[in-house]
Amino acid sequence: MNITAGLAEFAVQTDAAAIPSDVLDRALALVTDLAGSAIRAATDSESSPAILAMLDRLGMAGAGPCTVFGLTQHYGAATAALLNGAFGHSLDFDDTHADSSLHPSAPVVPAALAAAELTGASGPEFLAAVVIGFEVCCRIGMALDPTAHYARGFHPTATAGTFGAAAAAGRLLGLDAAGMASAFGVAASQASGSLQFLENGAWNKRYQVGEASMKGLMAATLASEGFVGASNALEGAHGFLKGYSDESVADRVVSGLGQDWETLRIAVKPYPACRYTHAAVDGLLRLRRQEDLTADDITRVRVGLHRNGIALVGAPIETKRKARSIVEGQFSMPYAAAVALLRGQFGWDDYDLLGDPGAEALAGRVEVWNDPSLEGLRHPFGATLEVEAKGRTHRLHIPDPSGEPETFPDAAAIAGKFNALTAPLPHNRDWLSALNGLRDAGSVRQCLA
Repeated sequence: MNITAGLAEFAVQTDAAAIPSDVLDRALALVTDLAGSAIRAATDSESSPAILAMLDRLGMAGAGPCTVFGLTQHYGAATAALLNGAFGHSLDFDDTHADSSLHPSAPVVPAALAAAELTGASGPEFLAAVVIGFEVCCRIGMALDPTAHYARGFHPTATAGTFGAAAAAGRLLGLDAAGMASAFGVAASQASGSLQFLENGAWNKRYQVGEASMKGLMAATLASEGFVGASNALEGAHGFLKGYSDESVADRVVSGLGQDWETLRIAVKPYPACRYTHAAVDGLLRLRRQEDLTADDITRVRVGLHRNGIALVGAPIETKRKARSIVEGQFSMPYAAAVALLRGQFGWDDYDLLGDPGAEALAGRVEVWNDPSLEGLRHPFGATLEVEAKGRTHRLHIPDPSGEPETFPDAAAIAGKFNALTAPLPHNRDWLSALNGLRDAGSVRQCLA
C-alpha cells in the first residue's frame, strides 16, 4: 500500500458521521485544554511579547478573520495558527500521546481553527478535522519510532505535527485525496524542530510548534491552489520517515486506520512540565501525603526513567539541579521533584521557586537513572522512585502518569484546569462557554466571536 496516498484518502474520505461520538467528545476536551494554556501564555509567557513584536515588525500582525486565544484582536489565518500553536505549547501544559511521544493539540488545533474560521466551517466539521489531524500526526510519530527520532535530535511535536496540521486544515479547505497527498509532500519539506533548545533553556520549542501549525496550514492552502507537492512524501527514498529516523516502520502509519482511534489515547497533563517528570511527581505527591513528609525529612530521591526521559529531564544532572529559567525548569526532573515535595502540588505559578535556595538544595538531593524495566514498553512515561526520609527508604513504581486514557479527567476536571489557568487574567469573554458550544455550533467563527 502507498502509505502517503492511503493516509491522504483517510484524511479526506472519512465521513464525520463515521467518527465515534466519544472520539469527537475527546477532541472537544482536548481543544478546551489547549485553549486554557494558550490564553494564559498569551499574557504570561516570557516569549510571547517577542513573537508578537516580530509579527508586527514584519507586517504580519494585521487584522483578519481568525481567533487567537487570549487576545482581543483577530488575525490572518497563518498568523493566528502560529500564535495559537506557540501560545498553546509555551507552558508545556498541553496534551501528550505516549506512543508517539508528542503533543498533538498544539500543532493541529490552531491550524484547524484558522481553516475553520477562514472557510466558515461548523463546529462539527472543525472537530472532525481536529480528529483527523490527531490521527495523522500521532500515527506518523509512532512510525518514526520516538526513541530513534529523539536520538537524531528532532522534536516530534514540531516535525510530525506539521503533517497533522496539514491534514486538519486540508480537510476543511476541501482537498481531495490527490490534493491532500500533495499537501503532505509540501509538509515533508517544511517539517522541522530541534532539541537543541535543551542546552540553554531557549524558547525554540514553543515557537517551532507554532511554526508547525502555520506551515501545515500553508501546505494545505498551497495544495488547494493547485501547487504540486512531492509524491510518496512519507515512505519515499528521500521521504520524511527515512530522513528523520533510523528505525522508522512505515506500516505503523496505516495499521488500524479508521478503526483504532489514537485520539482516545491522548492524555491531559496535570503538571506544566515535560511528561517524563509526571509519573515521578505523582509518586512523590502520594508519598508526601501518606508519610506526612516535609522537605527537611528528605535525604535522597532516586528517580528511574526511560532513556528518552533521561535525555530530556535528567542529563546533565548538575545542570538540571540548577534550573533558573522556565524552560530549564520544564525540563528538570530535580526541579519538578523539589516543587512537589515543597509545595504538595505543581502548577504554573510554582515556577516562582526557580532560583530559590531551598528548592535548589532539595533538587541537589535528586538523582536520575536509566531504569531498564521501563525500556521496550509501549508507554515510556513511567517512573521508579526511591525516597530516603526519616531513616526509611520508600519505593514506588508508577507505570503511567495520571491523565492517561485510563485516568482521563472528566469534564469538571477539564474545566477546573482551564479556570485555574485563566482565573488570574482579565476576562473579555466567556471562553469556556464558547468552547463548550463548538460541538453543535453552526459556525465556529460566530461561536467564538
